Amino acid sequence: MTVPDMFRLDGRVAVVTGASSGLGVAFAQGLAEAGADVALGARRADRLKDTAALVEATGRRALTVATDVADPDSCSNLVALALEEFGRVDILVNNAGIATAMPATREPPADFRRVIDVNLNGCYWMAQACGRVMQPGSSIINISSVLGITTAGLPQAAYAASKAGLIGLTRDLAQQWTGRKGIRVNAIAPGFFDSEMTEQYPPGYLESQAPRIPSGRKGDPAELAATAVFLASDAAGYITGQTLAVDGGLTIT
Repeated sequence: MTVPDMFRLDGRVAVVTGASSGLGVAFAQGLAEAGADVALGARRADRLKDTAALVEATGRRALTVATDVADPDSCSNLVALALEEFGRVDILVNNAGIATAMPATREPPADFRRVIDVNLNGCYWMAQACGRVMQPGSSIINISSVLGITTAGLPQAAYAASKAGLIGLTRDLAQQWTGRKGIRVNAIAPGFFDSEMTEQYPPGYLESQAPRIPSGRKGDPAELAATAVFLASDAAGYITGQTLAVDGGLTIT
């Protein structure tokens, strides 16, 4: 196998959550371009057809499933349907997530719990469902955030806590599963990328953060998708339990 061949995902099946918009779409399209069939999960099932069309345009197969990752049964259903349709699950991209931006003294308990339930618990339920059926050589990729590593001037306690927790979850699942099951578990910590979440930031916020980014720009979603393809592929076969910041250098400043 040549080095370029090691990055291919031909014959593999990926599951991507939060695949109805933003970075989830980029992950699904990138994995398909690398050769994977893709099962797409999201609460807004009506919007998954557009992502499915992008997957199918690469010549790969797509499956769309209405999924609420905060519900363990919904996670199990997504994985079961992927197995039924494709016969295997090799890759999980745990991308579904939500955020709040509320001062800590005013954030309602229900809002905090909902963020943790989707961003952290939901990733665990999805990993658990996939970990039960994945074969050796499989890969789980948890989408954390630079806000799990550093701060960025917004009151986002729930989001930051959930993403920091996801880094710890990644380490522990890697320790449990890499040697025993042959499943690698890693995390990506994106910096600033255009998404539905960044559209909700206050006017001028992203521009105010630009001096903190050595690369001097926001990231391109294709760069993030390429990182996921790398971590999913044999090219990253000796990498597990790691969190890779894809942030233009934000976390070194």
